[in-house]
Amino acid sequence: MTQALLYGVFGIALFGIGLFGVLAITHVVKKILAINICGVGVFMVFIANASSGATPDFVPHAMVLTGIVVAVAGTAMALSLVVRINALEKPEEDA
Repeated sequence: MTQALLYGVFGIALFGIGLFGVLAITHVVKKILAINICGVGVFMVFIANASSGATPDFVPHAMVLTGIVVAVAGTAMALSLVVRINALEKPEEDA
């Protein structure tokens, strides 16, 4: 079993676990984490495909790095939206 095949198999497994989490879990923060797990699985498959040839291709590696930055920014935005929605749904009582 080559390293690229191992990365591909674990990437597909991570994507499946994340997809199950998105579909099965009702808690919003856990759904955001499950989406991140899906993204990590996609990144692993992408890197496995990029490094499976005789000479590694550096463009997919750069795209994965960019994708990681976008995923972190998207996660931060999603979590801030969850905090804001929870604040609007549960107004603080003046006491």
